[in-house]
Amino acid sequence: MARVELRGISKDFGAVRVLHRVEVDIADGEFIVLLGPSGCGKSTLLRIVAGLEAASAGDVLIDGRRVNDVEPKDRNIAMVFQNYALYPHMSVYDNMAYGLKIRGMARAEIDRRVKAAAAMLEITELLGRKPRQLSGGQRQRVAMGRAIVREPVAFLFDEPLSNLDAKLRVQTRFEIQKLHRRLRTTSLYVTHDQVEAMTLAQRILVMNAGRVEQIGTPAEIYARPATTFVAGFIGSPPMNLMRATVTEGGRTLAVDGATIALPRPFAPLSGRSLLFGVRPEHLRLGGEAFEMEVEMIESLGADHLVHGRLGREPVIVRAGSDVHPEPGSRVRVGFEPGAVHWFDPQSTQRLAP
Repeated sequence: MARVELRGISKDFGAVRVLHRVEVDIADGEFIVLLGPSGCGKSTLLRIVAGLEAASAGDVLIDGRRVNDVEPKDRNIAMVFQNYALYPHMSVYDNMAYGLKIRGMARAEIDRRVKAAAAMLEITELLGRKPRQLSGGQRQRVAMGRAIVREPVAFLFDEPLSNLDAKLRVQTRFEIQKLHRRLRTTSLYVTHDQVEAMTLAQRILVMNAGRVEQIGTPAEIYARPATTFVAGFIGSPPMNLMRATVTEGGRTLAVDGATIALPRPFAPLSGRSLLFGVRPEHLRLGGEAFEMEVEMIESLGADHLVHGRLGREPVIVRAGSDVHPEPGSRVRVGFEPGAVHWFDPQSTQRLAP
């Protein structure tokens, strides 16, 4: 296991800067997820840690050792890719053993490592098969097994579940969780899927356009998003964000001609124009905060998403499955004081009243 430190990592492709001075310390044995939309730079950052890309500026340190000029094979890390990257003509056993063979490891040690990893991943009965005889989930476990047998100081996962269907993604997430609990190996995991991030990570690094928006535990990022980007990216459906002006000494909000009665006064913000945020699951139908017009009901089985508008601002309320307001009707909505979030409309940063 190892501590990984990224110090001011920047990356340029020609005149385009795709990473902007990324700073993060990853503790020995920590599982950290790099989360963000496509093109935000998360995979590029992972490849820099692996040594597959060179940073334009900054340093990568593994256990305090600067590895910028160290070849990937000498960094003692292992990558698990989205596309499995298995040799189709080799058996599962040979795929897992190949990297150890080319290093000149003794046959007995290779056999021990391969069989131990196969038992851990419950693929012992698959060792004699070829990749074409495996399901997508089985192939991904073989790819993880190939990484495990190297006994690296860090695992790097590059969107490893993207090719799996929804059920297999859940199963394989569980396998990765079990694997980390058992091995306690430092892990960096790239994904654009917030569910993967929230369920796997000890900490999440949220990226946007090559910059770090926030680093924190899943609970911290959900409860106190640092920016409107994080607020809109974390949560399904995302946080409701509305342009508003705080009025009446902090007791109400003016939103596009409509009024929201706040559950408690926010006097320090009185008179300010800002972005007001509240998550759909923290709104309830039948409250006294405001009235909205219902546009659509989205049934999710256990609950409903009620889509409506407050003035011209869209609002989503997560309600129970027994709630059936009609499209075109008007409903009252309420929320709790602790559910309120404030953001500066210019900087998009969180405000603390």
